[in-house]
Amino acid sequence: MSHRVISGTAKGRRLKLVPGDSTRPIMDRAKEALFNIIGMDIYDAVMVDLFAGTGAVGIEALSRGAERVLFTDTDRMAIKTIQENLQATGLADSADVQRVDAFSLLAKPPDDDYDFIYVAPPQYKGLWKRTLETLEANPAWIPEGTQVIVQIDPHEKEDLALTRLTATDERRYGKTLLWFFVAQQPDSPEADNSPSEDA
Repeated sequence: MSHRVISGTAKGRRLKLVPGDSTRPIMDRAKEALFNIIGMDIYDAVMVDLFAGTGAVGIEALSRGAERVLFTDTDRMAIKTIQENLQATGLADSADVQRVDAFSLLAKPPDDDYDFIYVAPPQYKGLWKRTLETLEANPAWIPEGTQVIVQIDPHEKEDLALTRLTATDERRYGKTLLWFFVAQQPDSPEADNSPSEDA
């Protein structure tokens, strides 16, 4: 399986995979589509790559001009792989890699104003739902305008009762569903959480 940086300063660099089957790397097709949708908003942005695995999404963001990315994972081998991939791409100086539980992190005040929060947890454990609910419970992480992107298997999708995060788009690529949310004030007239149509 091809696993590489698609565009930017580290274009073409191969990324190592995490040994074993504890992670699910995003396919290049879905990753390219993701950043085509984000577009120039990634430039100078600050991102959290939760459940980061290989770090492929955050590394792609840095390669394309993001200012800083916080990578988190609880798996020791994932953290080692992220650090090696950052060194190989020359992007380590703009990265913060933490071996930390995502929910423990999100229960604390954020250390920065994050523009993007990428959520790609292990499948079929409901962790994506718990992540969105944790973000809603600690709104300091999701001030107005923050974009939250969830990567799940399409079969995992279900509607949630959210007050701050509004679904804006979704794209399906084989067994990968990218679901886009934006943070809004609860009393905002745009904060309509009616289910979006499948792409």
